[in-house]
Amino acid sequence: MSRNQDSKGKGKTSGRGNANSKNKSYARGNAPFKKKAKPAKSTSNPDEIRLNKYIANSGMCSRREADENIAIGLVTVNGKIVTEMGYKVKRTDEVKFDGQRITPEAKVYVLLNKPKGFATTTAEGKGRTVMDLVANATNANIKPIGRLGRNSVGLLLFTNDDTVVQKFTNSKNGVPRLFQVELDKNLKFEDLKKIQEGFKVDGKLVAVEEISYIQDESKNQVGIKIKNTGNTILRTIFEHFNYDIVKIDCVAIGHLTKKDIPRGHWKHLTEQELNTLKMI
Repeated sequence: MSRNQDSKGKGKTSGRGNANSKNKSYARGNAPFKKKAKPAKSTSNPDEIRLNKYIANSGMCSRREADENIAIGLVTVNGKIVTEMGYKVKRTDEVKFDGQRITPEAKVYVLLNKPKGFATTTAEGKGRTVMDLVANATNANIKPIGRLGRNSVGLLLFTNDDTVVQKFTNSKNGVPRLFQVELDKNLKFEDLKKIQEGFKVDGKLVAVEEISYIQDESKNQVGIKIKNTGNTILRTIFEHFNYDIVKIDCVAIGHLTKKDIPRGHWKHLTEQELNTLKMI
């Protein structure tokens, strides 16, 4: 019996070259190619954050406490009560905790000594803006309170704290700002008195906190304290009495001054400065 005959029907068939073999060969080189499973697509949106984390990041409470407050209806998103666990919000959404608007980041307060030539705006395409000057101050989404004209100089406060912003924009209990204003001609004493006493423009009362000549300067240099957050009111005041403003410099915001802040530089408020500001 030959060797081949002896092996017939015994052992396992190789399968190489055997087209009639029912068993497929998995000899080296012949194994089928297996496609790698595609990773599952992530459905998370990097611009979204869980509501409880949003609240916890704001410093209001822990995430567990946030869940409890969400469940009892103390949280609103864009004006609507949300009680759903795991609800996600965008950073641009308006989130309120027990009626108070919150942000998912630590509160930041930056005081800038604005130079000439920078617009007070957060909009793009406006040339050089004050946001360029404070770009390295923080990663938080801070905005200027009020405004100074492009050619005006002086103090400008930035924050992401809505409570402080509301304090400034409250017309009755706002934060006073002191300006040094240079006029195109000397301010008459009778006009200074009228401004101090208050007057009406288009039927609306215009009132200032204080106004005076600056000591040891010419009579076209005046100091004026107002609670209004914009500087257009200054032009309204002096144009009403036929004066043109040459220069505006905000030298103080409440108790905050330009001391140790060179023009074009900024600083973070100290805890003491912040506490004093909130007490005004």
